[in-house]
Amino acid sequence: MVSLSSYIKKLGEKMSNMQPWKQNVASIIDFAEKIFPDVEVVTRELSGKISTTNYKNISLRAKKLGSALEKFGIEKEQCVGSLALNTFRNMEMYYGISGMGAVMHTINFRLHPEQVVYIINHAENRLIFLEPVFAPLLEAVQDKCPMVEKFVLLCAKEEMPETKLKDAVSYEEFIENGDESYTWPELEEDAPCGLCYTSGTTGNPKGVLYSHKSTLLHAWAGSSANGLGLQKNDSILMVVPMFHVMGWGLPYLAPMNGIKLVLPGMGMDGAALTELIEKESVTLAFGVPTIWLGLLNYCKENNIKLESVKQTIIGGSAVPYSMIKQFDEEHDINVIQGWGMTETSPLATANLKTPAMEKLSKDELYKLQTKQGKPIYGVELKIVDDEGSELPNDGEAFGRLLIRGPWINKRYYKFEEDAVDADGWFDTGDISTIDPEGYMTIVDRAKDVIKSGGEWISSVDLENVAQGHPDIMQACVIGVAHPKWDERPLLLVVPANDKKDKDDIFSYLDGKIAKWWKPDDIVFLDELPLGATGKVLKVNLRDQYKDHLIS
Repeated sequence: MVSLSSYIKKLGEKMSNMQPWKQNVASIIDFAEKIFPDVEVVTRELSGKISTTNYKNISLRAKKLGSALEKFGIEKEQCVGSLALNTFRNMEMYYGISGMGAVMHTINFRLHPEQVVYIINHAENRLIFLEPVFAPLLEAVQDKCPMVEKFVLLCAKEEMPETKLKDAVSYEEFIENGDESYTWPELEEDAPCGLCYTSGTTGNPKGVLYSHKSTLLHAWAGSSANGLGLQKNDSILMVVPMFHVMGWGLPYLAPMNGIKLVLPGMGMDGAALTELIEKESVTLAFGVPTIWLGLLNYCKENNIKLESVKQTIIGGSAVPYSMIKQFDEEHDINVIQGWGMTETSPLATANLKTPAMEKLSKDELYKLQTKQGKPIYGVELKIVDDEGSELPNDGEAFGRLLIRGPWINKRYYKFEEDAVDADGWFDTGDISTIDPEGYMTIVDRAKDVIKSGGEWISSVDLENVAQGHPDIMQACVIGVAHPKWDERPLLLVVPANDKKDKDDIFSYLDGKIAKWWKPDDIVFLDELPLGATGKVLKVNLRDQYKDHLIS
């Protein structure tokens, strides 16, 4: 009998009999073209018109785009920029750009123009795709982006607006001579396919470069039973922007599983989203809390129940207890909270409803659903103290959250130093707890936690409690300087109506939080400043109110 080691040597050091595979994310859209050709992709276009295509057409047009990019002279691993909305053309770009070997560089159009300039130059974009509505933004800064050779506006020829952008052309004209029979190249498994930059609230944004392999693994993990709660007959409303961490992986997950996609374009208000939900029988909706706040308020004001939606996956920031309760009691919608970040591709944890959760009281269920959930297979989590010692998973100890896995960032784009420690752990910058069942809860961002008299106060927990007051639309808690306690919490409130009663809010908080957590004051605001990804800009608020308690 031949030994295994002798057999391996005979094969030329190969360790198995399995076939090799050169990964390319475009294999997803090829698969969807063959197996799910008629599954719909619905878009609300800039004009407001709702149009419908399918995975077969997206696949064929993505090949035309890949061919056109090659003819233009785009080479493998070059970054191609996009300022694009959630539309069918953006889906084609996801596959046409990455599939031909280039890098899909999604640019957050909500960033400050100077940050947009920095990102375009840092990524060395020669070619930028953009919605016509963003032409003025790039017209104003194009002279600061000398490497850009051409601008492609995402519209038909007849929709092409007048523009000062150099060498501008419509998308349809750019791809019209492309080849529908274009063959995707074989790529190395670690070849790059996507590039996203952090929101850059302090300093310049940092790039995270995703590979074909990491993206495919992330999509498979998201499709799993412990991933995003997908079902075969779902109709997904993708409100999360496609520029935000590669659209949370949905442009890959949906065609991989033959699931209908509904893309809202610029129609992000309550009326527009409700129309799409009802017209397209949406069953699963993805977005951030600020979007759902507007939708829930619209439905309440107009006595609308979202009949078709079964679940919503919410990420980007912590989901308050009151929102989870409102979704369930007013719409029979189960909330799945997920957690991740640009550096994690993003999916790292998900809080899917389990049979055990079905047995809980409503109050117990909602409280459990405020946790960010359990890690999905492939992701490892741990919490450590300031000295780096691992803390117990007892649900009480909290420390810095570290993460590692095959779709977690190792090094920022064009950085020489690794962003992980010697054992591959990435410091997320979050302060968290992990309970004995594996549920992870974000206590705060390390930079947002309030240190009062040597003890920590969670701004997230305070916000979640305050958000449940009927007269509060939005709540934000920041730490501000205090002459005795170093820092104390300040509650900033956007009222839901004309009522601005501090005493009533303080009374509401009694018994729901520790007495020493009680905010020292309440400030009423017309609105909270939001960053490019819909998160509250606490750094701005801390600067504005830093002396509020000592002046």
